Amino acid sequence: MNAPNRLRLDGAALVENWRTLARMSGCAACGAAVKADGYGLGATAVVKRLADAGCRDFFVATWAEAAALARPDLSLSVLHGVRAADMPIATRIAARPVLSTPAQIQRWREAGMGACDVMVDTGMNRLGVAPDDIASGLLDGLQVETLMSHLASAEEAGASINERQRAALRSIADRSGARRVSLANSAGVALGSDYAFDLTRPGIALYGGVPCPRLSGLIRPVATIQAEVLQRREVPAGGRVGYNLTWTAKRDSSVAVVNLGYADGYRRAFSNCGTAFVGDVAVPVIGRVSMDLTAVDVTSLDVSEGDWISFDSDLAHASAASDVSQYELLTGLGRRFDRIWS
Repeated sequence: MNAPNRLRLDGAALVENWRTLARMSGCAACGAAVKADGYGLGATAVVKRLADAGCRDFFVATWAEAAALARPDLSLSVLHGVRAADMPIATRIAARPVLSTPAQIQRWREAGMGACDVMVDTGMNRLGVAPDDIASGLLDGLQVETLMSHLASAEEAGASINERQRAALRSIADRSGARRVSLANSAGVALGSDYAFDLTRPGIALYGGVPCPRLSGLIRPVATIQAEVLQRREVPAGGRVGYNLTWTAKRDSSVAVVNLGYADGYRRAFSNCGTAFVGDVAVPVIGRVSMDLTAVDVTSLDVSEGDWISFDSDLAHASAASDVSQYELLTGLGRRFDRIWS
């Protein structure tokens, strides 16, 4: 059955975004964060395209995500480490935990498992073991493939915490015994070669997000929402549209009501401020975005029932209009869309 809304996904743009970030990573390998089902676009399809392009390092959040993607020819890391409940699956699939607590490290060591990754906290105070614990021998005897940390404010190029985190990771890298060191996310790649270490881990920029000014103009949109028109209706000047009647027609207007709403992941925050497109013509979202329906003003345009309307694929622009982060706009895309790759 064909869905009345769809995501048009540009595989060439995805690959070109990765290649751009790989070039910016210099001598470091460039991996890909594919957690949250490839940031909402479909992790299996994303991994296939990036692996075909040469990417070899992938990052997910959970073991359930890892089980769906594990391949013997790829490096797959599970960012949330390994709980006791995860150990049965961790022994069966080709993936490494990113150990982030002493308890996880002890669990992995006592199980006699092989290579692992380790997260060290360099100032974000989220996940990670303390640098002092590594210096005291916490990782002795472990086969650490990658020592990694995560930047708290990479999108702020002048933030002093960036350099403090970079220096802290550098200072403990040798003591960890890790084969590789990794710090940079998408915005971290844009901070320069000092932050690349051996491996970068971009996420949002792969999928069309622009988390910092230096990436503006370098990253191509990947996902475009399209929705089918259910009804074209004429609204006289002074007529009002949608829940709570928040939009009033200033002229006799034509309104297209489309099969799209916040249940699909098109956020209520786009009410009266979103942008749609009829061909190349930008048209405004009008009234409240409801659960399954959204209205757009198509006055003077040739739009009929059954036609398709596109919505703003520029994540930075859509984020600024809605005050919703680019990450949420992507990862919130629902399962009712047909996902169609080109």
